[in-house]
Amino acid sequence: MGEKPVVLMPEDVQRILGKDAQRNNIMAARMVAEVVKTTLGPKGMDKMLVSPTGEIVVTNDGVTILNEMQIEHPAAKMMVEIAKTQDQEVGDGTTTAVMIAGKLLENAEKLLDQKIHPTIITKGYRIAADKCQQILNDISLKIDGDDEILKQIAITAMTGKGAESSKVRFADIIVKAVRHVKENNYVDLKNIKIEKIKGEGMKDTELITGIVLDKERVSTDMPREINNAKIALIDFALELKNPEIDTKISISSPEQLQSFLEQEERTISKMVEKIKSSNANVIFCQKGIDDFAQYLLSKEGIYACRRVARSDIEKLAKATGGRIVSNLNEINSNNLGEAAVVEEVKNGDNIFTYVRGCQNPKSVTILIHGGTDHVLDEIERAIRDALGVVSSALKSGLVVPGGGAIEIELSRRLRHFGQTLSGRERLAVEEFASALEFIPITLAENAGLDPIDILTELKAKHDSGERQAGLNLFTNKIENVLNAKIIEPYKIKSQAIDSASEVATMILRIDDVIASQSKGGNPSMSGGMNPYGGMD
Repeated sequence: MGEKPVVLMPEDVQRILGKDAQRNNIMAARMVAEVVKTTLGPKGMDKMLVSPTGEIVVTNDGVTILNEMQIEHPAAKMMVEIAKTQDQEVGDGTTTAVMIAGKLLENAEKLLDQKIHPTIITKGYRIAADKCQQILNDISLKIDGDDEILKQIAITAMTGKGAESSKVRFADIIVKAVRHVKENNYVDLKNIKIEKIKGEGMKDTELITGIVLDKERVSTDMPREINNAKIALIDFALELKNPEIDTKISISSPEQLQSFLEQEERTISKMVEKIKSSNANVIFCQKGIDDFAQYLLSKEGIYACRRVARSDIEKLAKATGGRIVSNLNEINSNNLGEAAVVEEVKNGDNIFTYVRGCQNPKSVTILIHGGTDHVLDEIERAIRDALGVVSSALKSGLVVPGGGAIEIELSRRLRHFGQTLSGRERLAVEEFASALEFIPITLAENAGLDPIDILTELKAKHDSGERQAGLNLFTNKIENVLNAKIIEPYKIKSQAIDSASEVATMILRIDDVIASQSKGGNPSMSGGMNPYGGMD
């Protein structure tokens, strides 16, 4: 029999209807947008997030901020979801997506005050979002995968983040890493491993054409460095299997015990002999390596690491060209991977194994250096964002001008399009166009500039046909941002507009919020934002 269904009594349910439900949801979504607003752009500020256990995160990465916050309001959680989607799909533009969604809802509130029905607003928003995608396709620029353009895209993504002081060096590393793992115009970012080492400065961050493992050799008697490495990748244990059930062996004489031990040693010796005969001089084992096997491997001058994660073994296979072997009898010279050098390196208290100099590796490592854990984490987030946008630009082959130029152009064209509509949806399309202007306005605000002056000048430039005119925050002037090399992938804007419009229309269509209460009589929310008004 299954569990009995729970029947909620009227006193167990708290319910909010109509305008109150809409207002509460809109307010919660706007609060989320307000939180991340100040982080936008190269002059955006950072947030310090402190967990209940005292752990600190310092970042201006939108999705990280929203993930770390304890948000309980259901509508606000939907805003967090679009940031996550943006991060997964493109890697950057999370703050943009959340801010557009928040502004769409704020503008919708004005229309609700004018007694315009939510379904008309949502219809208008859908029409506007579809038109935006058409305009984006029309005005985006094709790239042929030129490395210099890809580097500029990476630099734009990292500007304003913790990695900014070394962004040119990082951009070079990122484009090289993406080039290594790219196959048929597809980039699997899982093949780019990011390893962090505390010590030295971020300028010492490097690209390893191979894999770095946070593992040490199993025995200090093994050589510390192997040149011209022949690498065996095995996912079985170099030890005798233990019986799966309790087993007892009856031994009645010292001779029997000696024979038993010798048999065990002979079996392990055969394993090591098999490995040696394959000409392997390096072993990466997914499971354990017996003490006696360690001794024999050391004697043969073979470098070995044990309990290497499956994901790392797979990356090693792609980097070295070796095959993962599951059966001892399959080990031969044809299955071995190759690398110029395998060595153990000590950095402070940490010991790493470097597999360097792989020929045509399909998996590489970006080794980040930094002074503190917080710096390392923020550099990693910046590099991951840049990797995402570079791979996205390669995949679509399309880019758009940054610095708010694309939003102003979309807004201008949407307003012209809105004039061709006759129904009330026209008002919603105009509010959608107004919401897009929120991005250049915020860029100007965060840089300490006058947003009204900037917006007026941007509109004038675009009305006169300068559709690449955007805000260059390095000079605090409005200029052709393509010439200033402020470039973003088409996918960032396309995904942000899609996600923002979808979540805005979904929240607007809600006119009834029903929530069960906990036994104590309070809504079952544990702190943070209360679904029934403001903050707990």
